[in-house]
Amino acid sequence: MLEVLTIFTRLGLTSFGGPTAHLGYFRDEFVEKRKWMTDEEYADLVALCQFMPGPASSQVGMAIGLKRAGYAGMLAAWVGFTMPSVIALVLFALGVGQLGSLADAGWLAGLKAAAVAVVAQAVLGMSKSIVTDGKRAAIALAAFILVLVVPSPFTQVGVIVLGMVAGVVLFGLGEKQQAAGGAGTRVRTQSRTQSRTVGAVALAAFAGLLVALPALAGMMRSTGMDIFDSFYRAGALVFGGGHVVLPLLEQATVPTGLVDHDTFLAGYGAAQAVPGPLFTFASYLGASASGINWLWGAILATVAIFLPAALLVIGVMPFWDQLRQHRLASAALAGANAAVVGILAAALYNPVFTAGITGPITMAIAAAAFVALHMWKLPPWVVVVAAAVVGGVVV
Repeated sequence: MLEVLTIFTRLGLTSFGGPTAHLGYFRDEFVEKRKWMTDEEYADLVALCQFMPGPASSQVGMAIGLKRAGYAGMLAAWVGFTMPSVIALVLFALGVGQLGSLADAGWLAGLKAAAVAVVAQAVLGMSKSIVTDGKRAAIALAAFILVLVVPSPFTQVGVIVLGMVAGVVLFGLGEKQQAAGGAGTRVRTQSRTQSRTVGAVALAAFAGLLVALPALAGMMRSTGMDIFDSFYRAGALVFGGGHVVLPLLEQATVPTGLVDHDTFLAGYGAAQAVPGPLFTFASYLGASASGINWLWGAILATVAIFLPAALLVIGVMPFWDQLRQHRLASAALAGANAAVVGILAAALYNPVFTAGITGPITMAIAAAAFVALHMWKLPPWVVVVAAAVVGGVVV
């Protein structure tokens, strides 16, 4: 657990660039560096978490912690990856710091450029190990085109489903090992087995809270219960995570008078300048909410928006680990994995490249970061810090 906590805390302090970049950081740390899983196993997790509602990168992190060190490891992964940005945004809500005014600072431009390199390296590495033949390349290309042409979180879910169907059609029942990995024998990694009973209870709790919380909020009529209800539903019903959750949070806080519009926008600007998941914007809103103590509001909002993701990971993972060993599911996952590569390639262009590359200087920073990662094998956190320093000096 301490190993997981240490690694994810470092990632939580250095993972700038949004959910797609986070997946790149995770792959470099757990597939390339530590060999905790293969590219195929990692792509399986990404496909699963893209398919579920909630913050995809946070769910991937929770799943990695769960597989590595059980439920304590899952909690450690969430705390390490999430708390740095929670603390920064709560401090900003209290007026300590000026992160909002730094949203267009040079160091942030350097970080966004570094994110381009991180995602590019992840796409390149995953394509080499997963897209190993013409069939998989066709699935990845189709996913890439669909996600670019029809940009929507629901498109990503649909593309994964189509990739699974294509995997079954193209690979069938007779290519178990090849469909599952595409490049040889899987590496057996240390992994904890989760209880299917606990998983079923977690799924029941996920659905039960979704139904019960609005009724409880109506009966209790307290600011704390209203916050927990609103933020739980936002975390449970949004696909795609990140910026997609913002309209739900705005509707839950501004019209109801919990925060005013200017406060909402200021926090959104600050959220762009901190590492980790954008869902921690909820922590800022909870700390800024009227009618409740700032600390209690921040705790309720943070727990509520991430709780659905945690319940889904606990609920689905035991059945997923069993299902992915089935021959038909193995073929479907081969198609889903290829589709994930296409989705990440599309995200490399939009929003990572379009937001990170604003001119020749940021292009140069991104190119240098890619060489440092891919050829010189420097640790990502070193590259990220260097890009921030260079960006602060020259942008």
